[in-house]
Amino acid sequence: MPVFLKRFAVAFAALFLGLQVASCGINTIPTQEERAKASWSEVLNQYQRRADLIPNLVETVKGYAQQERDVLTQVTEARAKATQVKVDASTITDPEAFRRFQDAQAQLSGVLGRLLAIQERYPDLKSNQNFLTLQSQLEGTENRIATARRDYIESVRLYNTELRTFPGIIWASLLYRNNKPMETFTIPEEQMRTPTVNFNKS
Repeated sequence: MPVFLKRFAVAFAALFLGLQVASCGINTIPTQEERAKASWSEVLNQYQRRADLIPNLVETVKGYAQQERDVLTQVTEARAKATQVKVDASTITDPEAFRRFQDAQAQLSGVLGRLLAIQERYPDLKSNQNFLTLQSQLEGTENRIATARRDYIESVRLYNTELRTFPGIIWASLLYRNNKPMETFTIPEEQMRTPTVNFNKS
């Protein structure tokens, strides 16, 4: 057998073997991409659930604490901003769009905390059944948000890792060139500090 045919046969065999080894992962990238997108949808669902609870909460607090106009206004404005941030399928692969979404939700979380702290100044509000129900629903939603974010972060970790490691990196370069790494949630340093609530301000 001529030398060039032997070399061709060896190269073909090596290529064939490489594809056989990697072929088991050909569907891994799209599978993990869909899983991450589904996790992202659940994050959005839980944030929307929270947004839907806020108007009733604001109205209930307003009935007992109209003088807390600044906080009520801040909550209403933060909710409006959070719901106006454009969110679509590209958000999770666009660092700037994802940052805007995360910042808006973080701002809303901050002012919601201040709104809920108001109850300590108003015993009647603190014992109002409607307020207690809304508070319980909001706390449950915050727990769901935390769970949904955790699941999303893990899904994105698996997807992004697949794009960068063997054999996924082969399929990413051959078949999934348009697939971009997805963004994940981060916690700014200031949000990791324990907040101080002072009700004795003059």
